[in-house]
Amino acid sequence: MHDIRLIRDDPAAFDAALARRGLAPMSAAVLAIDEARRARILAAETAQAAQNAASREAGAARGRGDGAGFERLRAVIAEKKAEIARLTAEAEAEDARLRDLLLTIPNLPLPDVPDGPDETANVEIRRWGAPRGFGFAPQEHFDIPAVRGGMDFETAAKLSGARFVVLRGAVARVHRALAQFMMDLHTSEHGLVETMTPVLVREEAMVGTNQLPKFAADSYRTTEGWWLIPTSEVTLTNSVRETILEEAALPIRLTAHTQCFRSEAGSAGRDTKGMLRQHQFEKVEMVSITTPGTSLAEHERMTRCAEAVLERLGLPYRTVVLCTGDMGFGAQKTHDIEVWLPGQDCYREISSVSVCGDFQARRMNARYRPAGGGRPAFVHTLNGSGLAVGRTLIAVLENGQTADGGVDLPEALRPWLGGRGRITPSGELV
Repeated sequence: MHDIRLIRDDPAAFDAALARRGLAPMSAAVLAIDEARRARILAAETAQAAQNAASREAGAARGRGDGAGFERLRAVIAEKKAEIARLTAEAEAEDARLRDLLLTIPNLPLPDVPDGPDETANVEIRRWGAPRGFGFAPQEHFDIPAVRGGMDFETAAKLSGARFVVLRGAVARVHRALAQFMMDLHTSEHGLVETMTPVLVREEAMVGTNQLPKFAADSYRTTEGWWLIPTSEVTLTNSVRETILEEAALPIRLTAHTQCFRSEAGSAGRDTKGMLRQHQFEKVEMVSITTPGTSLAEHERMTRCAEAVLERLGLPYRTVVLCTGDMGFGAQKTHDIEVWLPGQDCYREISSVSVCGDFQARRMNARYRPAGGGRPAFVHTLNGSGLAVGRTLIAVLENGQTADGGVDLPEALRPWLGGRGRITPSGELV
């Protein structure tokens, strides 16, 4: 959420930043509500002063036996009391209108974010690894003979419908091994604290990490009012909501492996084959809570943590900076990491790492107390995939496929697979 003071101080700059996202000016609408709210607060304060003065005069009138004057002043006091109640209610209503509007306005891009309308304007900043030559036409993950028996979409459709999968045998074992490998890497080498969180959260948690109110259609809500998390960014980031941290405790670096749930409301017709885009999937998430002065360096550090997973697995990737038209709602700047999928003959997103500044912290009221003293300030928050487990499974299977229909698995996974490193064409892990 935005700082209303910054909008008041420079509405033109606020509108210019929104224009970079392709949005119309909004400062006038925001400031009109803000001015109405402040006018009612001022009027209520004026009425309160008048009521206080009338109360003092009424006391004096009673003391000197002026019954008529006392009754007249009592009427004034009652009138002002009613006026204060009305103005206070109106100010609260305007405050709610202001908050509701601010909650729908996306974060402002940092100056170095490239301008552009969509993903075609994203800027590649580096590549790692080279796509291998196969000597045969590589297949998509769901068509590889070694995978067919362990990736069951028909049974999943009977159970749940489209965009679900049942994993079995060697494929399920590799999926589990990938999650364990990622968690162990992040906790033992990257300094993240392993965390187990709920997958059902209250509405205010979804508001805190900007899934609500703007993107309610993208998530699932239970009949009891809980929301299923689209990622553990929600729970990890909200773990510091309504808290004042000591600066010495920062940065806080967390990771969690959880089930995630998304309705994929805007993806009709996209990636309908295979398990690239599912309603239920697993992800290893990374979240950092930092001071404002360290958040950009932390963004680079988190990106390297995600890239390290792919490098250990020997999976070629490229890293891009998202342009203003392709960034997520809450981000100031985002790095997308795209892994090479030979079955599709292209790079596909496997991680997004974003710095959000104090945008989410304001929604959560998450602050820190500076070590040198002074008033508490809002923390900065960052989040990123480290990585999406299902998409990493796809990349491992497609990049490791062999001419006989089997799959050679990355050496780095063997400790989590009991020393085994291949799925045979018949689907056995050996």
